[in-house]
Amino acid sequence: MDTTSQKFFVDLNSLISQFYAIPSELGDFHELAEADLPFLPRKLLAHESHMTETVENHHATPVNVEVLRQMRQGNLYAREILLRRHTDNHVVQFGIVRLNFDLLNDEVIREIEAGAKPLGRVLIEHNVLRTVRLERLFKIEPSFQLSSLMNLPIGQPVYGRTAHILCDGTPAVELLEIVADSSKGQ
Repeated sequence: MDTTSQKFFVDLNSLISQFYAIPSELGDFHELAEADLPFLPRKLLAHESHMTETVENHHATPVNVEVLRQMRQGNLYAREILLRRHTDNHVVQFGIVRLNFDLLNDEVIREIEAGAKPLGRVLIEHNVLRTVRLERLFKIEPSFQLSSLMNLPIGQPVYGRTAHILCDGTPAVELLEIVADSSKGQ
């Protein structure tokens, strides 16, 4: 079966539950159509490219990853991260990722677990054949926790997406990616 055309489903609640007891501990998620996103979040989220490259291009600087928490259960690895601009350490993205290590080689796994580089950069540098599949777009009313992590005023909405990364045509990565208000701090 050609898995590149097949639709896979990221279970948002299951992904968030890797690090939060209930999704509302992170925020209230409201699914939106692409047309309903404001211009800048649409530009940053409504595509099938790696977010690492997207935010680096948008901010005209590399980003560094800060691994907040990580866990591994057998072949599944999950981590909660922030991406920060290299130039001023400003948070540009929050994310939760879950990977199936069965689909990656040992060198790539070691580099991902080391947490020194964003996932997208590791996959790109190792020439892992990958395809990003956008799934859903969200407006998020962030919890106090998420607002604090992203250095946002309480009550300021943010936008995010769920997506899959297929490695060699097989779903290997589930993503929740939330961008900070990019009109601030540029």
